[in-house]
Amino acid sequence: MARTTPTPILHRDDPDREPLTGNVKVTREDWLNAALDVLISDGVERVKVLTLASRLGVSRSSFYWYFQSRRDLLDTLLRHWQDTNTAAIVGQAEAPAETITEAVCNVFRCVVDERLFNNPLDFAVRDWARRDAKVRRLLDTSDQRRLDALARMFARFGFAAEEAMIRARVLYFMQVGYDLADLGESTEQRLTLVPMYLFCFTGQHPAPEEIEAFTAYALSAREGRSS
Repeated sequence: MARTTPTPILHRDDPDREPLTGNVKVTREDWLNAALDVLISDGVERVKVLTLASRLGVSRSSFYWYFQSRRDLLDTLLRHWQDTNTAAIVGQAEAPAETITEAVCNVFRCVVDERLFNNPLDFAVRDWARRDAKVRRLLDTSDQRRLDALARMFARFGFAAEEAMIRARVLYFMQVGYDLADLGESTEQRLTLVPMYLFCFTGQHPAPEEIEAFTAYALSAREGRSS
């Protein structure tokens, strides 16, 4: 995210508040990253300006240099979630592929690469949606966007509309439940199951080179996490 010179915003309910001047110690990205960490680890109730300021070791006046209110910050977190997680699944479902098994491997990249898809963030938003009707509506819309993209992916390879929709639901909801179960499998264990998962999801056996390519990607993504 490119840095820009922000316009200070005075809080309407605090007419004596002065905009931050001088050296800004933290950036907008710092506030967002701190908020994401707290959302994931402690839930939305703990995403508060004072809590984040303490975490960053700065005055909370810095917050109002970048955000109008806590609600503004929360809305920004939701946009970030949509622009990353939902966009990743849609993008991977639409990625070029020669076969349906290769196409599903493209989607599987979201499972193994946290640079594409932040799974803890997805769980945090789902938990948030249980308490907030607005977030519930956004989650429902996001889930439908993901399902529609997956259904289009299956349809691209000749599956009839109803079958494409059902296979999309099986693929998507199985993955949500799989992650929720938190089985503690190693990357190597999960990779040994990929060929049969692909067969179950698509009815077709993947080519050896497709498995080799996906395995290489998954192991590379794991190395990227550990570096």
